[in-house]
Amino acid sequence: MDKDRIAGSAKDWAGKAESAVGDLDGDTDTQAAGKVREVAGKAQNLYGQAKDAAREATDTATDFARKAVSNAGEGQEALAKMVQDNPLGSLLTAGMIGFGLALLLRRPAPPPKRWRYY
Repeated sequence: MDKDRIAGSAKDWAGKAESAVGDLDGDTDTQAAGKVREVAGKAQNLYGQAKDAAREATDTATDFARKAVSNAGEGQEALAKMVQDNPLGSLLTAGMIGFGLALLLRRPAPPPKRWRYY
């Protein structure tokens, strides 16, 4: 858990308490200050959650890359076995990938020339 999440939760709780005190006293300034503190706490908590999510995504990607590098030989062997077991399906898959890439990389047709007669 990130320190921003802890501090944000504390600010959120303090803002709710301050707003409740303002409600009891009927003081609108205290109510408004409590709401502002509550919103600031929620924003800081969300910031901490985003940092945690980014950290987890980075760790997951790093672990995936490490496993991919360590299992690179196994993946090539598995792919070679799959191609040997199903050559027609592999050929069709490669053709579809090539066709898709050709569609993505082709240049658009030039616009037709317009003749102007003056």
